[in-house]
Amino acid sequence: MAGKHLKKKENLWILFNGKEYCIGLTKEAQEELGEITFANLPKVGQAVKSGEPLIEVEAEKAVNEFASPLSGTISSVNEKISDDINVLNDQDEMNAWILSVKDVAQEEFEKL
Repeated sequence: MAGKHLKKKENLWILFNGKEYCIGLTKEAQEELGEITFANLPKVGQAVKSGEPLIEVEAEKAVNEFASPLSGTISSVNEKISDDINVLNDQDEMNAWILSVKDVAQEEFEKL
């Protein structure tokens, strides 16, 4: 599909949909962590910097902190996660999206 780009970095996938960058857990991360039981997520409007802590996930096999792959502003958070953490255990990793980031430099995404 035109305008869509998918990249992966450190067990996170990043999808550019033409206006913002959606971030989620890869299948590999899901398998390494086991069943996810809790996620500490940033708030919408929060500024994030590449390489700094973005989310913390607790699971049956480990507690893991994931660094932000991009610098920008959180534009949305998957609200389904607060209702049912099992969204992050979905077999389809695209359903396990966590948040979206805007105000990202295109060059930063291209370097991933």
